[in-house]
Amino acid sequence: MSEGAYQRLWDSSHVTLQELLDQEQPLLEPQPSQERQSFQYRISLLYLYYLGLLRRFDILYDQMVQPQKRRLLRRLLDSVAGRVLELKEEMVRLDLSECHCLDHVLQDLQLTSADLEVPIPKYFLLEQSNILQEREHMLAEILSRMEPVSFQERFPSMNRTDAIILLQMAERARQGRLRAAFIREIRRQEERDQKMRDSGYHKFNQHQAAMTIQKVWKGYLQRKRTQQDRQTEMAFIGMAPLPNQVDLSTMSLANLGKDVRKFRQEEREEEFQLAIVKTKDTLRETEEPDMKEKIKDQIRQWFIECHALTGRFPSYPDESLGGSYQIFSDKTPEQVRMELELQVQEDSKKDQDKKKEKGKERKAKKGKEDKARKGEADTTLKVLPSKFIPLINAGHEEYKNVWKNRPDHIYPNQSFDPETLRAEKRKEMEQEIRIQVDELMRQELKSLRLAVDREMERPFKAPKKKNGKKAWKRKEKDLTPDRSMSSLFEELVIFGFLKKSKTVALKDYIGDCLYLGSTLSLANKLPMPSLFDIRQNVALYGVLRLGSPDIHSLAPLIRSILLVGPPGMGKKMLVNAVCTETGANLFDLSPANLLGKYPGKTGVQMIVHIIFKVARLLQPSVIWIGDAEKNFYKKVPKEEKQMDPKRIKKDLTKALRLLNPGDRVMLIGTTNQPQLAEMRGLCRTYERILFMPRPDYASRYVLWKHMLLAERVQVTQSLDISALAKVSDGYTPGDILQAIRLVLTERRILQLPKRPLVASEFLGHLAKMEPVHREEEESLKDWYYKTPLGKKWMEFSKDQDAAEEAKLAKEKKKRK
Repeated sequence: MSEGAYQRLWDSSHVTLQELLDQEQPLLEPQPSQERQSFQYRISLLYLYYLGLLRRFDILYDQMVQPQKRRLLRRLLDSVAGRVLELKEEMVRLDLSECHCLDHVLQDLQLTSADLEVPIPKYFLLEQSNILQEREHMLAEILSRMEPVSFQERFPSMNRTDAIILLQMAERARQGRLRAAFIREIRRQEERDQKMRDSGYHKFNQHQAAMTIQKVWKGYLQRKRTQQDRQTEMAFIGMAPLPNQVDLSTMSLANLGKDVRKFRQEEREEEFQLAIVKTKDTLRETEEPDMKEKIKDQIRQWFIECHALTGRFPSYPDESLGGSYQIFSDKTPEQVRMELELQVQEDSKKDQDKKKEKGKERKAKKGKEDKARKGEADTTLKVLPSKFIPLINAGHEEYKNVWKNRPDHIYPNQSFDPETLRAEKRKEMEQEIRIQVDELMRQELKSLRLAVDREMERPFKAPKKKNGKKAWKRKEKDLTPDRSMSSLFEELVIFGFLKKSKTVALKDYIGDCLYLGSTLSLANKLPMPSLFDIRQNVALYGVLRLGSPDIHSLAPLIRSILLVGPPGMGKKMLVNAVCTETGANLFDLSPANLLGKYPGKTGVQMIVHIIFKVARLLQPSVIWIGDAEKNFYKKVPKEEKQMDPKRIKKDLTKALRLLNPGDRVMLIGTTNQPQLAEMRGLCRTYERILFMPRPDYASRYVLWKHMLLAERVQVTQSLDISALAKVSDGYTPGDILQAIRLVLTERRILQLPKRPLVASEFLGHLAKMEPVHREEEESLKDWYYKTPLGKKWMEFSKDQDAAEEAKLAKEKKKRK
């Protein structure tokens, strides 16, 4: 794509953004509960539209060259991603489920399931590549200094004579197999000759032999041609995959174009950084003195006007509240005077308004108390206030005021705009100068008070917040104040708490979405999440939050996730995928990994403190706990009493509470037996519980197809994937992958051109595995219904059933 194409994509994206901002305002108004379905539908529409915008802004930020546009795109990209997370929270609050049925919305908008995919911004890894390389180098250096593992116990030693005898036995066995195969072929040839003699075989003449060969050859050619035509027709109507005809030259040219744009981005960024320094120096030389005098004149005029209106000099705003910037930002002395006069008038009105508000509040409280006595609930629906919409509005306004309808020929080679840069740096310099001027004017105000009013300085009183409580933060006591980060890092690596995560992309967690979710919701049944839904939830809760500090600081805070599902569902794979997509460090705090390390109460307190301290210093970080139910056992088994898995429970919950917005540290637990844990403690520690049931038919079909292609096997018509998907009901993705690898040995892969795969080859291996029985899955479902979110859904479904029964009873009475 050319730069003009990206500019057109940017323009169209802002048209969509303006439409979405117009739709946001009505949702802030309370809606009656009878409109619950339409309200959910509107939230789902906004969610899908913002996902599309997130995808567009990611492409634009990755490929645009102009540095000032890229900075605006970065702010818009983070703001839209944050709004997606806020809408996700709204959908969970309305649906009372982590899984959302959007198939009817996709159908109305004529979209596909690919539009539900949560895009992961590319800059998550690109902009911290140097940091990741340094961490990998540090980890590799520490591991290289550790003692190498000896393999003598695993492979016992053997003397020379025994080794020679072993090799002789293997060679004789190989020769015997070859001799047996040769004799078998000779016997088959003798049997064929005997059959030909018994059937009265006679020699053909030259003409008959030629006719026979022609028949066989023409039949072979026609069958091959018919097979090719059938394959082409099936591919044309979409019933068979297209042949892998990839034009390498086209792909290489596309990749070359992206590399060139990346190189141009770096060049323009270097030019822009040099221009920033030059612009600052120029502005300081030319405009700084005049700007100082102008600000002083504004503040002195404010002193005079306040003294004329009130008879006293005003109190100077504190530096923590912004100083004089909050009062004089882009204002003339006349505007300041008008504001002061209006403020005096408003003060007199406030007393009257307060009396009226108190009367209204009393009436509202009485109404709520009456409702509570009668057993009625507040049934209004509305969207909670957003922290990202003001940022999106600001970015959209900047686009309209600065970048919209600008001809591209003004900026040759996509260089920066000097006028925009000068205006931006002028504002920054004005803020710096205002801080210096405020210090001088505070002294001048103090002198004026002493000279005119004969009074000392009065402290500036900040306006009190209504219904506000004193904000305080829990401060963690540093148990390792004298130790450096590198020494703590090395200690965690040596003891096996800090590990190198496996490189796994989140898109490799394959699964299809649930196509009948809305039908199940209408039937008042909770649809179970598909593998696609699980992947999207991990992207929303884990990847988007950990990838960007700007998103994490303003998005709804989620400190921990619990993945619940049977073995083989890919829980550990998802943990590694979160680390791969965000470049996060992986800390292993599993009970099995703690065995024999840091004994005693102080030891556990120390290791938890070190892990969370290093995780904060090396953000982003993922702390993984395998077999998370063991930390909250109802009753510790006898064989695990020596392990003492519950000793980390208190320190873990304390450390989690100390995580604030901006601390990109996430606890991810995995378990397949949550029934053994104490429900209250587990749900307090893990804020989001993602249930992972066995895959449905659609996900199994996609899994079989993708895993076979990953093993370099071309799927043919002889292999019925639909039958495999039906037969493998109850098996996990891990079981399916294991069956494929057991069948596709090196010898079988070599035989594929002559003997294609058939579905029956996999059945024997699947039969030897233990599937996930319905009883096991039902017990996990029953446990999930006891979680806080599951309880809310159960109560809501009971209310819905009662309302439907009441309607049916009324209709029967009317008919009678």
